[in-house]
Amino acid sequence: MAKINENYLKLQAGYLFPEIGRRVNEFVAANPDKKVIKMGIGDVTQPLVPTVVKAFHEGVDEMAKAETFKGYGPEQGYAFLREVIAKNAYQNRGVNISADDIFISDGSKCDTGNIQEIFGNDNKIAICDPVYPVYADTTVMSGKTGSYDSGHYDGIIYMPCTSDNGFIPDLPSETPDLIFLCYPNNPTGTVASKEELKKWVDYARKNKSIILYDAAYEAFITEEGIPHSIYEIEGALDVAIEFRSFSKTAGFTGTRCAFTVIPEGLKAYDSEGNAHDVKPLWNRRQSTKFNGVSYPVQKAAAAVYSEEGQKEVAEEIAYYLENAKIMKESLIEAGYEVFGGVNAPYIWVKTKNGMSSWDFFDKVLNEANVVGTPGSGFGPAGEGYFRFSAFADRANTIEAMERIKNLK
Repeated sequence: MAKINENYLKLQAGYLFPEIGRRVNEFVAANPDKKVIKMGIGDVTQPLVPTVVKAFHEGVDEMAKAETFKGYGPEQGYAFLREVIAKNAYQNRGVNISADDIFISDGSKCDTGNIQEIFGNDNKIAICDPVYPVYADTTVMSGKTGSYDSGHYDGIIYMPCTSDNGFIPDLPSETPDLIFLCYPNNPTGTVASKEELKKWVDYARKNKSIILYDAAYEAFITEEGIPHSIYEIEGALDVAIEFRSFSKTAGFTGTRCAFTVIPEGLKAYDSEGNAHDVKPLWNRRQSTKFNGVSYPVQKAAAAVYSEEGQKEVAEEIAYYLENAKIMKESLIEAGYEVFGGVNAPYIWVKTKNGMSSWDFFDKVLNEANVVGTPGSGFGPAGEGYFRFSAFADRANTIEAMERIKNLK
């Protein structure tokens, strides 16, 4: 008799974004004459920049010739990409990360979920609330939680992030072993200062915890003094794994490329308290279960770090941030309390009159024909909030905001 992984039975309903898709599809089918503007899922809309496209073509052309054809590549990623990332994303910022510390993958979503495989099920996991749903759902899937009750899974340490604490969690009273942090934050769009991150690094060092730091949106940071990497914080090399992505930075949502950084010497412990290097464990996992990202994709990703690539990508990021500015100003004008949108492509909005997140979703969809994301889908503390994504066409952004301003 084949038996299932019963941890999957603990998961509540469907994953957030498929549920949004289901509701939107039902509305579109019932209202084929309506123009629906989608600002829910954080998927980019602008095309890949010319320098990246040129590199893609070159990579494909190489695959068409016997003398330059590539078969299986290194599971860790090609050296040319790892080296350019190490130099441009870290070493140029004074951070001692080498190419060997970098593992190329097909997405941060995959990596932030898969990373738990190399840690035992007796680890206590801490996550911000609200936050990207993958952290909680994959913790459940891995067998580290108990049952679900009143919006929480037993076994997860929830760290409320509210307007009262500036959406930066307080240090938990119960000590976690693994700590998920995401800044710039998805969904709230807020950032953490060096002082705030230093508090977390010191806490992790004291408790021999590991911080799982999702920096997928670091390229959207506009304000001076905000760290782009947790490794800018003294001591973080000893206690942190960092995840980054080309998806939002350079429009790779459809082509898939990201990377995870595990510094040399980062330690975790066995049941007898003996220290073990973490990097070889992740290398073993990737070598066993992953055959690497395709060569043309990695060649295109490397082009992002060229002088022209950096200029072109910065222009696209500025385009989305201008969308965010328009959205934020429009929503404030409409009387909403609004957060984010300055260092991140997300606008976090408090609903009016105590309306629930899903009720507001239905209202915006049915009356304004605009799609956003219910805040409760990111965790219990997200109830009463709503997320809009700035990854939209400019004309649609302006039209969507006008529609929402006219809501009764």
